[in-house]
Amino acid sequence: MSFEFPLILDSAGVVTDGQRESRLVRAVINSLFTWARARPGDALPTPESPRMGWWGDTYSPQEGDRFGSRLWLLSRETLTSAVIAKARDLAQEALAWLVADGIAERVQVDTQRFGNDGLAMSIWVDEPTLGRLEIRFADIWSAIRG
Repeated sequence: MSFEFPLILDSAGVVTDGQRESRLVRAVINSLFTWARARPGDALPTPESPRMGWWGDTYSPQEGDRFGSRLWLLSRETLTSAVIAKARDLAQEALAWLVADGIAERVQVDTQRFGNDGLAMSIWVDEPTLGRLEIRFADIWSAIRG
């Protein structure tokens, strides 16, 4: 099964690409676009930037369990090969819980630059019983940069 998201939302925040969403697809979207709290050593986009973080982490039943991604830290970066690799690594980190919680056997993330200022992302989630799910974001860079 495959989904492609151009990251175009309607006024209600619903993806308008006409594709059917599944719980797993929504979990991936939430994991990537809920901004996780910056870690102590992270460089913030600006000195005045808040450290972000999802309020629900305050009430996590597991010590240190965090939700979301730190992709927002790249919002003021120039799209270089190092930043592209960092985006891939941060997305992989944000989706690692799918494997840790037994929802997926494996999660793989790939990033591809296009043009001067475009970044596409492909994610493959190998589910134990349903096979491989592919989710593609046509331009994740515009979502990160806001």
